[in-house]
Amino acid sequence: MKILVTGGAGFIGSHYVRTIAARDGVSVTVLDKLTYAGNLANVAAVHDKINFVHGDICDPVLVDALAADHDQIVHFAAESHVDRSIGSGSEFVHTNVLGTQVLLEAAVRHGAGTFVHVSTDEVYGSISEGSWPETDPLRPNSPYSASKASSDLLALAYHRTHGLDVRVTRCSNNYGPYQFPEKVIPLFVTNLLDGLKVPLYGDGLNVRDWLHVDDHVTAIELVRGAGRPGEVYNVGGGTELTNIELTELLLQTCGAGWDMVEHVPDRKAHDLRYSVDWSKIRRELGYRPRKDFASGLVDTVRWYQDNRSWWQPLLGRTAVATAGT
Repeated sequence: MKILVTGGAGFIGSHYVRTIAARDGVSVTVLDKLTYAGNLANVAAVHDKINFVHGDICDPVLVDALAADHDQIVHFAAESHVDRSIGSGSEFVHTNVLGTQVLLEAAVRHGAGTFVHVSTDEVYGSISEGSWPETDPLRPNSPYSASKASSDLLALAYHRTHGLDVRVTRCSNNYGPYQFPEKVIPLFVTNLLDGLKVPLYGDGLNVRDWLHVDDHVTAIELVRGAGRPGEVYNVGGGTELTNIELTELLLQTCGAGWDMVEHVPDRKAHDLRYSVDWSKIRRELGYRPRKDFASGLVDTVRWYQDNRSWWQPLLGRTAVATAGT
């Protein structure tokens, strides 16, 4: 089985690559543009077990050649930071929409097997109570989430139009090691480790569900192996927290107090609450998150404490500091 993994040097993609690269009978090619959030160090542990291609999913010639030589595609590659998309949405539309379309065209042209499209719960918008099932309409509120919703619809359209075996996953907020320090957990942890204050958006009452990257990768593999073509699968972590609650846990874990928190103006169109109903993937594929948030957070903080050499050089790559999720 030859699997093409796009965005395989990023946070979630690299975890997926490290998980499957050593399996018997699996050959993995990573296609990654190595933008600021892509890092070869993320796949260094399996560099001798993968084929790495430095390139862009928007390059039709390169993508066509790779699709012709692979049985399946797992598509992580995306611009993913909401704050950046608010500043300028052009790269988000280019990569997330056009890049996905280029991949889908190549997959159809060469008769690729399963195409797993990794998406986000943000495509649903914001929900005040309850949880979204996969059948809920998409109501994205940021340029980032709108570009991901567009790519979701494209992927599903290629299933309906061309019969391509597309399977879409929509996950809640991920955390864990190797996450670029612009997202809230690694940003707060690295700031606190450097004795810097952490920025908290608005009143801090925005709610997110937290999913360890281990559990997310498990879910993706279940969908790739046994999911149904043309279906969407929500992937949740089962731990909903306000940003204030998350901040309190991070302060406690890092041994800091509330004097290290700086309240900053809220983000434009900041979604109040995300919550996915993941009963479908539990019922059909037996998925359940295994990593409880308390221990997962402690392990994550410890990883950043022990791996300053990984994250310290990355701090100069971005001037955007996130203050929430």
